[in-house]
Amino acid sequence: MNAVAMSAAERDVLMYTVREAYVEIFPTDTIESKLDVLDPGSYVAVTCSPTRGVDATIEMCARLAHRGFRVVPHVAAKMVRNRQHLAEIIARLNDLPIISIFVPGGDAEEPTGDYTTAFELLRDIADLEHRFTEIGVAAHPEGHPVVDEDTLMAELLRKQEFANYLVTQMCFDADAIGAWLRRIRGQGVTLPAWLGLPGVADRASLLKTSMRIGVGESLRYLKRNPKVAARLMLANEYRPDDLLFDLAPYLADDSYGIKGHHVFCFNQVEKTAMWRHEFLGSAE
Repeated sequence: MNAVAMSAAERDVLMYTVREAYVEIFPTDTIESKLDVLDPGSYVAVTCSPTRGVDATIEMCARLAHRGFRVVPHVAAKMVRNRQHLAEIIARLNDLPIISIFVPGGDAEEPTGDYTTAFELLRDIADLEHRFTEIGVAAHPEGHPVVDEDTLMAELLRKQEFANYLVTQMCFDADAIGAWLRRIRGQGVTLPAWLGLPGVADRASLLKTSMRIGVGESLRYLKRNPKVAARLMLANEYRPDDLLFDLAPYLADDSYGIKGHHVFCFNQVEKTAMWRHEFLGSAE
């Protein structure tokens, strides 16, 4: 699909979801200085690095929240030592203007402490007093590098008891996302979905991250669609315009339960912010 082929309803919902999309960053020593290009009040998700730990994430989230960003900290289960550490994390977040958290299992090969899955952490969060009105969990339309499909579905069904939205892993194929959403809705998953969207990024960063997180079907999609692959390989950077146009019919269909977009910008915030401004400007 292209912009011309979209209906008015599809165009409206597409532009709304791009405008309200939140950008994911990972904590580095220089990333905070790059966020001035974002509009005041923008949504910013801060990942939980296996090397820096969850406490570094919380500290950065505190600074960003005080700058006026709507911050979503990632609290990875494998990076939380025990219930006492979890209670300390929640207490720190309760003192901040943060109402949403995202709880993945985490990328660390081995857990830091007692928690090995997101479900275990979610269950303990539910026992603690907190101010969160939104708790998100991870979902994998194209599978996981080390977890089988049946286990992923069983865990997603368990996690939705303690969550009220899901975020999908990055994907390049709109039809693969649509098929997966139909499948999980048929199996009882009702959580609103935020779609993991590759932002503007240089080709090397995008492919490296795709391999690391196991976006296998999307890479096979590129092989099956040589024109798309050629555009990616010939260009110095990837732009998600075509993917968004292909997603527009799914966004406009309430049965898919899509809430918005989660943009993986690979810390190339300025490129993604400029792209979003241009993309939204094209609708005027």
